[in-house]
Amino acid sequence: MSFQVEMLQDKVEFYDAHTLKDLEKKIQTQIEHNQAILLRVHSVSHNVTIDDNGRPYFTAVVHYKAK
Repeated sequence: MSFQVEMLQDKVEFYDAHTLKDLEKKIQTQIEHNQAILLRVHSVSHNVTIDDNGRPYFTAVVHYKAK
């Protein structure tokens, strides 16, 4: 049995939350986790919509790349 280990070059993660503060907290936590595997933030895209109850709903996409 043979194992081949390859380093991640790109990674895209999606986040969502009902408050901007919660969304920022989720993203910051994952940034720290991804730094441990040598990935850095390449770009961030975010959006806000209104849910069925009239509350804002925040989403974000973060693209990580190897340093």
